[in-house]
Amino acid sequence: MNTKILDNILLALVIIGAINWGLIGFFRFDLIAFLFGNMSWLSRVIYALVGISGVYLISAFGRIRSMKDA
Repeated sequence: MNTKILDNILLALVIIGAINWGLIGFFRFDLIAFLFGNMSWLSRVIYALVGISGVYLISAFGRIRSMKDA
């Protein structure tokens, strides 16, 4: 899979996670739990994918810095 496509998919997941955390912080409303059930297997998979996406996107900082140096 092309790295740019993977980066875009993972960035979308991280944005979904950020929106969900904003809803939790401001309104005490967990959108993922509302849509897929409170800690159901599907919601846990979504939470895990968002977390893995965030950890992977840490590498984007290194790639951006190396592009600036080139």
